[in-house]
Amino acid sequence: MTSSSEHEAPDLIAHFEYTLGLIQRGWSVDPDRVKMPFQIVQFASGSDEDSVGYATLGLSRHLLESAASDRTIRQELLMLAPKKMKPDFPVGLLHQLGSMVLGTHKALLRGNVIGPANALVPGSELTALYVASPVYFPDEFATFTDDDGDVVVAWLVPISTGEADFVWHHGWGAFEDLLLEQDPDLVDFDRPEMKLWPVR
Repeated sequence: MTSSSEHEAPDLIAHFEYTLGLIQRGWSVDPDRVKMPFQIVQFASGSDEDSVGYATLGLSRHLLESAASDRTIRQELLMLAPKKMKPDFPVGLLHQLGSMVLGTHKALLRGNVIGPANALVPGSELTALYVASPVYFPDEFATFTDDDGDVVVAWLVPISTGEADFVWHHGWGAFEDLLLEQDPDLVDFDRPEMKLWPVR
């Protein structure tokens, strides 16, 4: 797949490719071969040499409501995954979450938790997704600005049921403090749950 899209201005693609490398593959239809209202793409690299990035392209054409204010938000969703992981898993998750966002017309905000449900990938203890700013990259990657305003890049981080419970009980600020203290590998879908305190 080339680094252009019939749906997106090249500048947004360039914004992603500057940090994540060139687009390698793209998906525009769902498993039933129905055309999706946005694309999903895989980039050449991720946050380190063992990971790759996946993102929606085209979700930002829709103005989404914020549950925290009266403002509208344009956003694209990002996932980081190990290079060895089959694309089916991150692509499937992005399709599911992007479709949910369009169905509710509500933006995903930092600190939101989606799930928990079943294991995100077979054999994993991680069952939910946490919405974060893409802190593994330079600050300027988190927002793209064009003539229509800002596009926020929302990073979907795999977390455990216990971690999701911690966010609900203690807030996303306390959870992100734990992330800073313990520095788990947030790309690893097989990582163990963090040590959670205070006691849930």
